[in-house]
This record gives sequence, structure tokens and C-alpha cells, in this order.
Amino acid sequence: MAMLFKNISILAGIRSADKPAKPLRGKDLAELPVIKNAFLLTEGDRIAAFGPMTEAPANIPPGQCIDATGRILMPAWCDSHTHLVFAASRENEFIDKIRGLSYAEIAAKGGGILNSAARLNEMPEDKLFNLALQRLDETVKMGTGAIEIKSGYGLTVDGELKMLRVIKRLKQASGLTIKASFLGAHAYPPQFRDNHEGYLQLIEQEILPAIAREGLADFIDVFCEEGFFTQAETERICRAGQAYGLLPKIHANQLHLSGGVQAGVNVGALSVDHLETMDEAAIRCLAASSTIGTLLPTAAFFLRMPYQPARQLIDAGCIIALASDFNPGSSPSANMNLVVSMACIQLKMLPEEAINAATLNGAIAMGIGETHGSITIGKKASLILTRPVPSLAYLPYAFGSNLIERVMVAGEFT
Repeated sequence: MAMLFKNISILAGIRSADKPAKPLRGKDLAELPVIKNAFLLTEGDRIAAFGPMTEAPANIPPGQCIDATGRILMPAWCDSHTHLVFAASRENEFIDKIRGLSYAEIAAKGGGILNSAARLNEMPEDKLFNLALQRLDETVKMGTGAIEIKSGYGLTVDGELKMLRVIKRLKQASGLTIKASFLGAHAYPPQFRDNHEGYLQLIEQEILPAIAREGLADFIDVFCEEGFFTQAETERICRAGQAYGLLPKIHANQLHLSGGVQAGVNVGALSVDHLETMDEAAIRCLAASSTIGTLLPTAAFFLRMPYQPARQLIDAGCIIALASDFNPGSSPSANMNLVVSMACIQLKMLPEEAINAATLNGAIAMGIGETHGSITIGKKASLILTRPVPSLAYLPYAFGSNLIERVMVAGEFT
């Protein structure tokens, strides 16, 4: 069915269908093309037409028209880094953090990733799926139209496959575009703490072949960090995944200069994510590559860490995306509106830069730039319609207000 949005105050993020979707970097990141007093027509699950209101079609029945006077219509958020499938929250660790315990100290007492893994392995798949579907529905209401979800809380053959099967079921149950990442290299399980080679071989020889047989993942991810996986181990795991057709995405440089950025560039990773800890060498390496640097400001906020050096990265010519890092330990929020606000407030990104990073660049960081992330004829009709607002800048400015009136995913209102 066709749907006409008319009298749109600002139609933001318009891009031509004649040019291939390419990531925005440098000064281009601040260019967010708009049409004022516009219309947009959807047909089925696609954007069919848009332009100035003077060119709006006149043959659409009133019941298929939405008056967007005073409102912004823009692409839905593309959240390219989440851990949405998990068994339980970790607010006890939140209290530990308030009391001064470090990330490493919490992990040493059985918390952190290993805590989530233990809880997940105990939970039946159906219950895990139902919890994840509830969370997914909540993310849609906050404007997310495409999402990447990682495994990594299983850390066993059965646990990792259970997570990936849940993600596959979410793909079938939801109208969202969902991408799955295998993050078995999230931490070393206790039984492999002193036998890293044994766990690497388990990933290579058992888990990856099983994933390939069932078609469970799109990407392979590794936590490249001191005390977790080294740069050499990261590259080895990524190349093992590539042999099964999985594109690399890496957790890089969160806590230390881990070599994660260099590892990602070396293996042609689609993205390297986190980047709280960067030096000139890492910035130059990323800027000279086509790998996307995905920034997760709510994780830095929640862990009270220094924020990612977004201005240095952008000015150096790096490709930047924004994502939520939704997970129970370090970013228990999938609110991309807050991510965009925090990117402006704490990372000093312009509103246009933050919106582009959370839409078009986020889509490209999931490999879906040809179908998502901009207002383009033929792309998925996954859209955010705001409440009446005075300007684009008001969206990140009013960080505590719910400014979303309606969300459309693939041509259907949620």
C-alpha cells in the first residue's frame, strides 16, 4: 500500500539513487542534504518518490496520507554494534563500579563477560529468544530500523550456536533488517584460561564449521584487548572466519592501545569499534583505510572512560559511524537518540555529522548501505517521523525528550 507524507517541514538525509552508497568522511560527514516543505511517498516496503511539496502526487486517498507539518522525516537509525541477546542484566556490577571496582577487578571476581556467559548457557533457547524479541521491539520504538547483533555470551559450542540461532529467529520474526556477528572470541572461557591455543582451535575446527552449515552469521568479531585476544590472535581468528565467508568486525582499542585498529585494517575489516584509546599511529592507519571506525559513546559514559577522539578522527579523514553497544555490562541502553546527543555533547560532533554517522555510515558498517541509511528512491522505507520540532539541531539538543512520533520499518508503522 502507498503512504504519502506531506507538508514535511524538513526531509533530511536525501541521497541520489544514481550514485552508489559510499561512506562519508572528513568534511563530507557534515553535509546532510535536506528539502524543506517536502513530500515522501512509500510503496510497499520501499521509498517510491520524494521532493518539494509542489510536486506531491494528488491521487493518494486521504486515509493513506500523513500530515507532517512542523515535523522532520529522516532515515531510521542503523545501529551497527549491539549485544542484544543476553540472559540477564548486571546491575550488581553497576553497584560495584560505583564503589570503585575496575572492569578488570569485576571480571576477576567472576563478573563481566563470564557472568553473562554462565547465565546464558543456563537459559533455554525459547526464553532467550522471547527476552531478545522484547528488547528488539523496544529499540524499534526508539527509531532503530536496522541492527547488528553479536554472539559472544556463550563461549562454548552450544552456547554460541544457541545465541546465533536466536538471532536467526529474530530475523524471521521482525521486520527489521538484522545482521549477525559471531563473537566467540569475546573472552577466554575459564577452562581455556591457560590454553589459548585450545580455544582458538575450538573456534576454527568446531564452531565456525557449525555456523557455516546453518548459515548463522554474517560477520566475525574479536575482542582485541590486553588480557583477552592479542593482535596476532585477532588476525588469525578473522582470517579463519573469512575462509567461511564472514566479514571481520573488531572490538578495538577500548581499554588500551591493543593493536586492534591495525589488525582490522590488515584483514580488511568492515569496521573497528570502540576506539576510546587512540594514538597518532592508529589514527593514521585508520584514515588511510576503507575500514569504518564505529564510536560507542554510551559505553564510555557508562564506564566513566575518556570519550572517543571524534574530532581528531574526522579531521584526519577517518570514516566514522555511531552505534549503541547495547549490552548488560557496559552500555545497557539501545537508545540511539541518546547516542546521537552524546556524540554532539561529549564528542563535539556537529548534529549533521552525528546523524550521518548513525544512519548512512552505520548502514555501510553493516554492509547494507545500498538499502538503508538515507532517503533514496528504492531504499527501504524505514523512517523516523519526529514530533513538531524547530530544527535538526533540536534533536540532539533536547537529549532528555522523546521527540519521536512514529517509526516506520520496511513500509509498516510499528
